[in-house]
Amino acid sequence: SPPPSSSSSPLWALPEELLLLICSYLDAQALGRLGQVCRRLRSFTGRDVLWRRIARGCLNSGFTQLGTDLAVGIPVKERVKVSRNWRHGRCQREILLKWKHKQVAPFFFTLMPWMELDGEYLYLSQAENIEAYRLCADTASLQRHPQAIFSGHQEDVCRFVLVNSHVVSGGGDGNIVLHKIHGSYSVKFPAHEQEVNCVDFQGGLIVSGSRDRTAKVWSLSTGRVGQCLHTVQTEDRVWSIAISPLLSSFVTGTACCGHTSPLRIWDFESGQLLTCLGTDFHRGAGVLDVFYETPSLLLSCGYDTYIRYWDIRTSTRKCVQEWEEPHDSALYCIRSDGNYMIASGSSYYGVVRLWDKRQTRCLQSFHLSSPTSSPVYCLRFSTTHLYAALASALHVLDFTTP
Repeated sequence: SPPPSSSSSPLWALPEELLLLICSYLDAQALGRLGQVCRRLRSFTGRDVLWRRIARGCLNSGFTQLGTDLAVGIPVKERVKVSRNWRHGRCQREILLKWKHKQVAPFFFTLMPWMELDGEYLYLSQAENIEAYRLCADTASLQRHPQAIFSGHQEDVCRFVLVNSHVVSGGGDGNIVLHKIHGSYSVKFPAHEQEVNCVDFQGGLIVSGSRDRTAKVWSLSTGRVGQCLHTVQTEDRVWSIAISPLLSSFVTGTACCGHTSPLRIWDFESGQLLTCLGTDFHRGAGVLDVFYETPSLLLSCGYDTYIRYWDIRTSTRKCVQEWEEPHDSALYCIRSDGNYMIASGSSYYGVVRLWDKRQTRCLQSFHLSSPTSSPVYCLRFSTTHLYAALASALHVLDFTTP
């Protein structure tokens, strides 16, 4: 007699809760094969709840270590598929924008762009302005002309952040400029005697760091906008800064020209030093980028060619993990998916590397500026694309198609 049809299979006589439990023991390959049996199983095995456990163990699938979903709206099964491309380095490369070197007679100066991703927009600093480009749907490209331009600095923008529909930037003119994205509101105030190398903005407070060897805390409260609450004497040039997610402290990364640790955590309320991170930094091992994953976990990188992972709950003297750049290049920028993946940008030949925290060696490498050499000044990524800003161009890696 012919075999029973899938619609009359005893499998479907089970309650849905039991079917979900059975399928929860399957890996990605087994779920995929089960979904090929019939349309009903294809629909059933495509549910997010079945792929969530698998996705949390994948690279850059949109889930943090705590299980928070950062990519709501994108089917989890599709994210798992794209994650394989990230792991194996399968992507398409494209140059989205090119810009000319800035000329101040008789010299040419290299731009050091910075950028932020916000949903369907990419914000990019070019010289004195920050431009907002709309990302084209279902592609890696940008619309030809920016949707908005935010200006206010007299010299190049060094760094900026995008938080709660506000753009806060620090410039070579020593000023801080705040723009409200949807509206004409903007504020500009003098902040430092020299370049504002880095800024962060959270909870109505701005922190800034400068070449003038200070870090400052600024108020944005009504009636106190632009008022300096604390001035921290770092005794070293400040290259990077980040506010803790708890809004109780901030970390500075400095040039490490003396004998003090380049990574220090300061109290927001008093401006006093709370702790130094690490004890074995060499002179000149400045920290160029620092990034909080959680209130207790943070990443740092810089001139000494290492990515370091710090857990301030366990130790402030030694990082819990570290990864060395294979070609002994300074690391200009890092970013994390909040779970297992780290992306880094180095100082030579536009090298972007992908790292898996569960491994000691680099997972994948992409050379974006060969045969000429340019640092990767900034990188950002979504679950499908990675954007890298170099001295002369903006590059994109599209992982949706191998």
